[in-house]
Amino acid sequence: MLKDLLFAHCQHYVEAKHLLLEKQKEALQLALTSESKSSAGDKHETGRAMIQLEREKLGNQIAEVELNQQKINALKNHKRTESVTIGSIVLTDQANYFIAIAADFCELEEKKYYCISPQSPIGVRLLGKKVRDQIEFNARSSTLLEIL
Repeated sequence: MLKDLLFAHCQHYVEAKHLLLEKQKEALQLALTSESKSSAGDKHETGRAMIQLEREKLGNQIAEVELNQQKINALKNHKRTESVTIGSIVLTDQANYFIAIAADFCELEEKKYYCISPQSPIGVRLLGKKVRDQIEFNARSSTLLEIL
């Protein structure tokens, strides 16, 4: 149940981000179209180049969001393990983590769960750890209490 809620939270986060980026893409396309109607020489070319750069950056961001969508979908049938893997929920004496993608934290049953990427600094430290193992992060020690 908890895993389903965290999964849905991350999925919603990715979908919302994708929708926002698609709206920005449409706005840039509209700006490019209106810039094309202008004919102010060098200023016109500079404007088009700036819009094109923004479109490229936006394309990279959309590709990253789509990759996150694939990562989330791959976790749909994650099984509980003895050690921390991608898809694990990790409860420590300091904080709670969902190892999936970098997303906003999620508050469930008055507990905060940080949705983190396995490549994040804390994610790297958690991967492979077992219950009662300790990790050091930001000059603080944490003990793993449970892995779901």
